[in-house]
Amino acid sequence: MNRDLDKLHQYPFERLSSLLSEIVPPKELAHISLSVGEPKHSPPSFVEETIAASMHKLSMYPSTKGALEFRQVISDWLKNRFILKDIDANTQVLPANGTREALFAFAQATIDRENHPLILIPNPFYQIYEGAALLSGARLHFLNCNEATGFLTDFSSVTAEVWDACQLIYICSPGNPSGAVLGMTALQELINLADRHNFIIASDECYSEIYYNENNPPTGLLEACAKMQRNDYARCIVFHSLSKRSNLPGLRSGFIAGDANIIASFLRYRTYHGCAMSLITQSASIAAWSDEVHVKKNREKYRQKFQIFQQILGDSLPLNIPDAGFYLWVNILPAGVGNDEIFSRELFSQQNVTVLPGRYLGRLSNNSNPGENYVRMALVATVEECREAAERIKQLIASSS
Repeated sequence: MNRDLDKLHQYPFERLSSLLSEIVPPKELAHISLSVGEPKHSPPSFVEETIAASMHKLSMYPSTKGALEFRQVISDWLKNRFILKDIDANTQVLPANGTREALFAFAQATIDRENHPLILIPNPFYQIYEGAALLSGARLHFLNCNEATGFLTDFSSVTAEVWDACQLIYICSPGNPSGAVLGMTALQELINLADRHNFIIASDECYSEIYYNENNPPTGLLEACAKMQRNDYARCIVFHSLSKRSNLPGLRSGFIAGDANIIASFLRYRTYHGCAMSLITQSASIAAWSDEVHVKKNREKYRQKFQIFQQILGDSLPLNIPDAGFYLWVNILPAGVGNDEIFSRELFSQQNVTVLPGRYLGRLSNNSNPGENYVRMALVATVEECREAAERIKQLIASSS
């Protein structure tokens, strides 16, 4: 067996399951899950209709590169969304079966194992980054994202020696779990660092379409490149998905885009990887990426749920409505219930609501785990369930005071 498998940590939801395993919550209260970031809004009906009309495509093998029509729709969407002068559908776009598999595979394809590789990741983080790094044979360097940094990755804190050793950096903007967004200046700073020290930027932007100011969508990495007149997007790759944007987590559809040289090498890897996207999924994806009406309605629902939490819990917890995404990243100590694990356990035990302890999303770095004493609340349930969950959290805090 691959010895690097022994380096993998237990997944956050396995740890949560262990934490709650011996608890029997009140039977009279229906369970409300705010722990897993799985959208519960209804998927677009026109996507379901497209899938039904595409079943005849089951008889055909898909290509790893994907249909040109799919890649062209992605190219057009990227140009419109991020104000790009151009992005070549033939050389700068590839389909992916959700961002998760592509983010994981990317490190395997890009890391040079013989050169003492180092991968930088934010901390707290989406655990796929860590697993990808460890199984690629790389070492990890954590960039703590805490209140002092505005929960953003602070690139200025990294030494030149670390940048010189870096082969790949994963960034997540809007961030998981905080929802914080890297701005144009920070992204361009990182691009300049990549030029100077010769590393690749992998930007996970799967939450980019869930934001609250319709006139101020989150900046993307390719957008930052375009502002610098870098239309080759050298060293830059972005990852996008329909899971959050269009409430289609089960479709497993996304794409990667950017530097044509990296895309060409990754395509070669993926040809052997066996990860071609089904033609049915491509047809459904074309329909979803071609429509913005359902996406705007989706944002409106999340905006409503954040307002509900603010109204009900604003006096009980330090709630900071994020710039984007559907998570609340909450310092739980002021609630007076205990640390993040204790709070999560008591909330399930007394109110049958699950949230995720923040420490499960972080690692000890510079003598601290920046996720400790925070919990992540995923506002993915219905509006009514979120309102009920907020009331139950308020009751827990009141009973502990």
